[in-house]
Amino acid sequence: MSDLETKLSAARTKLILDKPFLGALVLRLPLIEADPGWCKTTATDARALYYNADYIDRLTLDQMQFALAHEALHCALSHFARRQHRDRHRWDLACDFAINPLLVEEGLTPVQDALLLNEFKGMTAEEIYPCLDEAESLHPHDDHLYDQESGAEGGSAGSGGDRGEGGAGNASRERQENQGGGGEPQRQQEKPSDGGGGAPKPRPLSHEERERLSVQWRQRMAGAAQQALQAGKMGGALARLIDHLLQPQLPWRMLLAKYMTVTARDDYNYSRPSRREGDAIFPSLRSSEIDVVVALDTSGSIGDKDMAEFLSEVDAVKGQVRARVTLHACDAHLADDGPWCYEPWEEFKLPRQFAGGGGTSFRPVFDWLEREGRRPDLLLYFTDADGEFPQHEPNFPVIWLVKGRAKVPWGQRIQLN
Repeated sequence: MSDLETKLSAARTKLILDKPFLGALVLRLPLIEADPGWCKTTATDARALYYNADYIDRLTLDQMQFALAHEALHCALSHFARRQHRDRHRWDLACDFAINPLLVEEGLTPVQDALLLNEFKGMTAEEIYPCLDEAESLHPHDDHLYDQESGAEGGSAGSGGDRGEGGAGNASRERQENQGGGGEPQRQQEKPSDGGGGAPKPRPLSHEERERLSVQWRQRMAGAAQQALQAGKMGGALARLIDHLLQPQLPWRMLLAKYMTVTARDDYNYSRPSRREGDAIFPSLRSSEIDVVVALDTSGSIGDKDMAEFLSEVDAVKGQVRARVTLHACDAHLADDGPWCYEPWEEFKLPRQFAGGGGTSFRPVFDWLEREGRRPDLLLYFTDADGEFPQHEPNFPVIWLVKGRAKVPWGQRIQLN
């Protein structure tokens, strides 16, 4: 083995021993020396990890661990499958801002030019993306190769994805065969086979490859997390993120419509008709209004755009199920000019703008219902779930529509973002 190969092997071995979760993920990526003409540092296409030999040689052993783990997390967190309609450059920045604080918290030493901002600590790439309106001057320290072409799903064209470059397609197929679907061990190192300065740039992922690799990396992440937890070497931030990402991800609008429809009191009535209508008893559909209470967390963590989107969805559903809605706005206290009531035929919208408050307590809404003697058919609470909960679960259904990763002690939790 060359000195560089020895250095890479040492970095991976140290990751496996000290950070088994990250080490297990890095082992899933074949290491390929890339042509320095296109790869200035490191890169990944979710099938392999590419590196510039000169760049890697300049890194310390600690920085090399950071570089390897960085590319592996891009794959494990399925950043190649989560971009959707978003601008590619801003999405790449958001992904790096999401990953790098996790690695620093794990005790790894960042490489030069790694994107780090404390204000993004603990946030996902989707949460960071809207905060990067003016970020054209920033650039990731690595290359994200999974959607270079305009033919990739959503977003703009990248900067040249050498689809027709000689040997790239065959090399990519070889990497896929090596990677497999059943967790077979990978070769530690792949040599450039073109006889030049390194491997050519791989082609972008097809839609089918993106879907297949997303499932595959999700399984690998779950397995690596389980092993690290058993070994007692799983960082808190990573554990919370993985727990969040492994939750079933269902469209929140579908879940909201489902719960409100089930709550609606629509049923068939078999009561005996009058004698003038004859002896036969035919079922007739009866429907009565349902009583829905909606509470908005106005503590400052929920933006106006989020509220407007949520309220428009509730408005669409309430018209279908004939719901009378009572709206409360609450941070640590109920809004003084509330509540606001909406009949099924009335548009459900914000009565006014709500300024962000201080702390958050969910108790005032439940205390108000108890004072009023109200037992609604459904309570919808729109929040980030970071606040003080009532000690006891009420005797009516509660649905928490949560932006963020906080947990709720009881009730049904629906993930919004």
